[in-house]
Parts: sequence; structure tokens; C-alpha cells
Amino acid sequence: MKTIETTAVVGDDRKLTVQLPLDIAPGPHQIVVVVDGPRSEQPQAWTMNEWPIHEAALADPNFTMRREELYGDDGR
Repeated sequence: MKTIETTAVVGDDRKLTVQLPLDIAPGPHQIVVVVDGPRSEQPQAWTMNEWPIHEAALADPNFTMRREELYGDDGR
């Protein structure tokens, strides 16, 4: 079995023509067509300026992440 994923344009006549690779032998084959809805011309591209900004800081600036500060007296 071989999976080929591509984008296709469906014309007004509702016909779809597919060019297959040369390693697909002539003859009967089981074909699965999945139509997931119309696609936009180009996928949305994000720029770095559009990502949300999250300010992060330690709750206590004196917290040093030492083992003694993270765990209790029993080491857990």
C-alpha cells in the first residue's frame, strides 16, 4: 500500500484527474478520496509579532531552586 497526499483543484465539471508516480502499476487499484472542505489559496503564516506575549518571573526572586527549597525534610 502506498499513500499519496496532495492538494487538488476541482473544476466546475466536478472531475478530478490525478497523475500517479511511475511506480504505480497499471490495472485495478483501491483508491480512497477524502474531501475535507475547501482550502484557502495559501495557509495562514504567522509572524513572530503575532504570537502572544507572556511575561514570566519567579514569585519570589530569592528562590534559588535548591533541593532543600524544593523538597521537605524527608527528601521528597
